[in-house]
Amino acid sequence: MLPALAMRAIETTGILTTQGQLHLDRPFPQDKSSRVRVIVLMPDEEPDEETWLKAVSSNPSFAFLNDPEEDIYTLADGKPVNDER
Repeated sequence: MLPALAMRAIETTGILTTQGQLHLDRPFPQDKSSRVRVIVLMPDEEPDEETWLKAVSSNPSFAFLNDPEEDIYTLADGKPVNDER
């Protein structure tokens, strides 16, 4: 049995593909390659639309959209989408 090594924890998010590959949302700065221990936490089911909207609206990654300079469109812009075929 190997001795226990001291480890530091880093939390991030990513996508686990149907091929079993883990793609992280952002890279970790590393000077050299090293072995890691990975623990994957997955929801039992996909969140509904309300849960997604709540998560996105509180995510600091989208805070820049609150900047008045980003408010470049009005309800009068564009054309209505007609998805009837």
